[in-house]
Amino acid sequence: MKLRGFNMKINATRMTTPIEEKLDQKLKVRTGMVTVSDGKSRPIPVQLHLSMEVLRLQKEEIVPPDPKPINGKERMVQIRRHKVGGLGLSIKGGAEHKLPILISRIYKNQAAHLTKELFVGDAIIKVNGEYITACPHDDAVNILRNAGDLVVLTVKHYPAATPFLQKQEENENQQADSNSDEKDASEESLRLITNSSSSRPSSICSEFDQEPVTRWVDIVTLPLMMAYVTRYIFGTDKLRPNAFEVRGLNGLSTGIIHCDDSAVLSQWLKYISDNIIGLTHLQMKLYNRNFSVSDRIEYMGWVNEGVINNNQPWQNYKPRFLALKGADLMLFDSPPLNVMDWDKCPLIFKVYQTMFRVVKESENVDERQHCFLVQTSGQESRYLSVETRQELLRIENAWHCSVCTAVMKLGSKTFTVSYGGKTVGLTLDWNLGFSLHEAESKIPVWQYKFSQLRGSSDDGKSKLKLHFQDIETRAIETKELECSILQSLLFCMHAFLTAKVASVDPTFLCSTMP
Repeated sequence: MKLRGFNMKINATRMTTPIEEKLDQKLKVRTGMVTVSDGKSRPIPVQLHLSMEVLRLQKEEIVPPDPKPINGKERMVQIRRHKVGGLGLSIKGGAEHKLPILISRIYKNQAAHLTKELFVGDAIIKVNGEYITACPHDDAVNILRNAGDLVVLTVKHYPAATPFLQKQEENENQQADSNSDEKDASEESLRLITNSSSSRPSSICSEFDQEPVTRWVDIVTLPLMMAYVTRYIFGTDKLRPNAFEVRGLNGLSTGIIHCDDSAVLSQWLKYISDNIIGLTHLQMKLYNRNFSVSDRIEYMGWVNEGVINNNQPWQNYKPRFLALKGADLMLFDSPPLNVMDWDKCPLIFKVYQTMFRVVKESENVDERQHCFLVQTSGQESRYLSVETRQELLRIENAWHCSVCTAVMKLGSKTFTVSYGGKTVGLTLDWNLGFSLHEAESKIPVWQYKFSQLRGSSDDGKSKLKLHFQDIETRAIETKELECSILQSLLFCMHAFLTAKVASVDPTFLCSTMP
């Protein structure tokens, strides 16, 4: 029994609700309840409201009621008559019923409503300073009709009349406007409200017994352009259980969004990520209008770079905005917001002189998943991670596209090497392949196509062996070289070979896509 009661208590406190979808001006909008916290305090319930461009966190609040008149005090209210709709009110009562002239209805967005000072249940005492308390109903209607364009009403509120008049209004099939004759209420029915001390019928509800009107109010509005979703505690490799955070430009954050339903959590992550990716692709297209085909952007998005702590067994993670543009790998601290910002990137590396490698799960240095290495000659490797495998595959595919574009634009690259004790030049040429020539005379020493390369080996310092297959004899010929910038040469060789494979087999560029 205790276990059953415990389970019931848990279910009662579940705050996550299924995601609802609706169309707003032909655009899909998704909403659902979650909880949110700052990572320290207790989560509070909020509604997520996701549109294509914005994620909103909303809280429910009670709509404040319209201001009520002070009971028992006369008030003077000035109304300017509208050409259509007149004064915008209806009346009931009259001397023949031994009742005051009561405002029974106020029409929305018409003259009386716009004053915000007249209410159903107000008794009209004077019209333009003239008493009408002794007037029959029809006389009161005529006085109001002929009171001119600017009418001053002296009124006094009868709170007991309000619920009865509102109830009667709901039950009527048709209502006449303020300038038409209305069916007079019976003396018996209206007499119920003239004596505030008498008990009211059970069918007449007090305005205080009604359900409060509520509305959703934005507490956080986060544009999704250049935003990113993360499940990790900021700056660490620690994954949040059943929670995520969305971060936007200028450090704007949703806070920690908690979902106690794993299926709903996965849905929110997918929907938000898909919207961000869609906006990013749209922004890429807009940027690429300003760049040549060989200098276009292949990828841009957020990654996290591992930063080694001195004398510490762990590393921190810093958000970086990564872009592959033309022949460049670019790492920004914050996203470029206009075309000129692309010229202000603090870290730029040539993709044909840089090695990209996906890190195997067994090689991960900590609990971060979906990691990759970027290594440039003469510099420390950069250890980067993304949130999902799909994002990692997108970067890998974009990398191959960028390498192909860069190599074809570059055409050829020459390195100074030592061969047979002489200083010579080794050229990697898009059309010719490998060629070795004397440094001064440029006379070719040997030449092989890229397709003839059967393997290579190096000592990790300066010595390199290239193994080529002779086209006619099919024999393997080994060429031994020395290069002071061996790593740069190897990375460039890899880039040319990758581009050649892609040119022969275009499906290579999309083979890594999910």
